[in-house]
Amino acid sequence: MSVTSAKELFTHELEDIYYAEHELLDVLDQLADQTSEEEIARAFEEHREETEGQIDRLERVFEMLGQEPEEEECEGIQGLIEEHEELLDMDPDADVLDVHNLTAAQKTEHYEIAAYGNLALLADRLGMGEAGDVLHENLEEEEAALEKLKGLTSEYDYEPIVAA
Repeated sequence: MSVTSAKELFTHELEDIYYAEHELLDVLDQLADQTSEEEIARAFEEHREETEGQIDRLERVFEMLGQEPEEEECEGIQGLIEEHEELLDMDPDADVLDVHNLTAAQKTEHYEIAAYGNLALLADRLGMGEAGDVLHENLEEEEAALEKLKGLTSEYDYEPIVAA
């Protein structure tokens, strides 16, 4: 697919985040299962439910465009997932894994915030106000999720990691 217009860029980016959100559904399940702290696991489970709603909203945007929802592989999310898998291969202690899961989730939220912010801006500039409103909803949820994760990270009492 060539991208020669702002509308084509919008569609490409929409397909990219649609793919990313689907990938994150599975990852959020894994993070909840891997986490030893109940409050952190619950946060991942709640965000999974939000992600399902975000996917529904993205499908509404595709519908507004008169298109079937399609996924374009999101290399950014794939990279974050691969980083996580590499850490798992290192067999980290439970505390280290909890801290990593919290910080990896924050990286992901930053990525999604950038994606939704850019999509909402493009929608607004393309005169697609309703689509922009829907994308702003996803953006606000991602921003709230990031704040929650930051709070959990700062409150989490983990064993200090000391270099050997």
